[in-house]
Amino acid sequence: MRNDNQNGGAGAGGTNDDKKGQNDAPENMNFDEFTRNMMRLFDQGTKVASNLAERNAATGNSPYSMASEASEAAKTLGTVAQAWASNPSKLAAAQGELLQSYADLWGRSVRRFLGEEVEPVAKPEPGDNRFTDPGWSDNQYFDFWKQAYLITSRWAEDITKNTEGVDERTRKRAMFYLEQVLSAMSPSNNPFTNPEVVRTTLSTNAENLVQGMAHLAEDIEHSKDLLRVSQTDLSAFEVGRDLAITPGKVIFQNDLIQLIQYEPATKQVSKAPLIIAPPWINKYYILDLKPEKSFVKYAVDQGFTVFMISWVNPDGQLAQKTFEDYMHEGILKAVEVVNRQLGLHHVNLLGYCVGGTLLASTLAYSAAKGDDRIATATFLTAQVDFTEAGDLLIFIDDTQLKSLEEMMAERGYLDGSRMAAVFNMLRPRDLIWPYVVNNYLLGKKPFPFDLLFWNADSTRMPAANHAFYLREFYHENRLAKGEMELGGVKLDLSKIKIPVYELFTREDHIAPAVSVFRGSKLLSGEVRHVMAGSGHIAGVVNPPAKKKYQYWTDGRPAATLEEWTKTAKETPGSWWPDWAAWLEKRSGEKVPARDPSSGPFKPIEDAPGSYVKDHD
Repeated sequence: MRNDNQNGGAGAGGTNDDKKGQNDAPENMNFDEFTRNMMRLFDQGTKVASNLAERNAATGNSPYSMASEASEAAKTLGTVAQAWASNPSKLAAAQGELLQSYADLWGRSVRRFLGEEVEPVAKPEPGDNRFTDPGWSDNQYFDFWKQAYLITSRWAEDITKNTEGVDERTRKRAMFYLEQVLSAMSPSNNPFTNPEVVRTTLSTNAENLVQGMAHLAEDIEHSKDLLRVSQTDLSAFEVGRDLAITPGKVIFQNDLIQLIQYEPATKQVSKAPLIIAPPWINKYYILDLKPEKSFVKYAVDQGFTVFMISWVNPDGQLAQKTFEDYMHEGILKAVEVVNRQLGLHHVNLLGYCVGGTLLASTLAYSAAKGDDRIATATFLTAQVDFTEAGDLLIFIDDTQLKSLEEMMAERGYLDGSRMAAVFNMLRPRDLIWPYVVNNYLLGKKPFPFDLLFWNADSTRMPAANHAFYLREFYHENRLAKGEMELGGVKLDLSKIKIPVYELFTREDHIAPAVSVFRGSKLLSGEVRHVMAGSGHIAGVVNPPAKKKYQYWTDGRPAATLEEWTKTAKETPGSWWPDWAAWLEKRSGEKVPARDPSSGPFKPIEDAPGSYVKDHD
């Protein structure tokens, strides 16, 4: 569960600081200073290249090194190339189309050079922030490179999608690797073909490139196994000072969790409390960012007694903690503590992303054991049927899993930087290259953004739990098939009959809406389907005051998401009020607000607690 780039990206499009003379050397350019900066750049670049070479050599034998991934990409794309080579006539026709487009571009470029107004052969798609600088259109040199790139990339995508004689899995893998290559090859990433970078380099006498190299060296120094390009200013925020500041107390902890009880904001609260189970692959405070964006604060303000599970950032000592341990020592232990803390039986649970997958598994386990303490469940972008689980699914097979398990066995956990890299690679055009341009070519510090700070605050994953999750859910899909066992109990999702609020987001690349909707059909109780606009993060963290996006509800019962969407009602703004009204109706009468210090579990420390402050 990682950032799906709600803000688009920083730097690739940029702003036009000075349209006049935007591609000519400025009058105040100092050639002596420019030369000195280029020498500094060469010196720094040599040191950075040496550092990178040492890092690559140290990870050269890793099954997930840069070399191994490049080899896998070449193999997959080579399969597509062989399929086309086996049909020479069709290949010749495809190549002819590409050459014709190039000829058309060249002809129009000549006509434009001679002063004629011409329509471009290729235009960027709406929302493509790489080419927003006016120089991409105003200057013929940059416009040519832009159009040549768009023609080539669209042609490559088209022939890969339409390759005959390869299986669907290979086609999808090829499309993934092709997107990595095409995103990297964009002229916006080249200092000689990006108008904003050229303009900035000339106006600063190449100081931007020197600063950019310093930023790269800093990122290398702070990275773990893999280079992590800074997406935000990490010095701008601190957990407990700027983020995760909703008042509360840690009232319980064990090896896996700290349980936070938040202080009430209303005199009366709903009787049934709410326990939130966030994903353990990230820190919980995605749901408790700055107060104006905090889902936790919103829930407290609506009159709910809210508890938060804060997962530990595991090290090698917890390597053998299993998915079942996360159920017993995580969710079920939290339920037990809340039962005793408030002196009541029924509670509401909310699970986000993989926290929701764990919650669904726990509900099936509880149903089999006759445990009815969980009265309602809210699932936020949580999958239980992985048949249509998106791009991640195509890279999980026996070979990949074996390699991953071998790598995790060395330390007992998966380094958080690897998960971050995987999620960023799902959308490289938005989540990688804009920051390369902004930080390294323009020499700017990334903009402070709380969500991207959280995104960079990665966590480790214990080997046993992560291997189980990938193999049992993604690879085998055993929960949806009714084949999974936890604690000697076979899990049957159809036995879950409690009311469920099922949220999926329209542009989700991590838990696709079609996948979440499909999984919800395996439940037997009342399910309220809600589709939010935007993606995995922005679609969830969308406070009402922002008045952004929209959500859909009340579609007629349907077998597929497509059918449901046709009859669903669109409502502008946040889904949070809809959820709060749904939950309040199912949470009993109002009772006096509860003080976290008044129960049998006394405060251990103030929220956000120490577990969330342990960095990878």
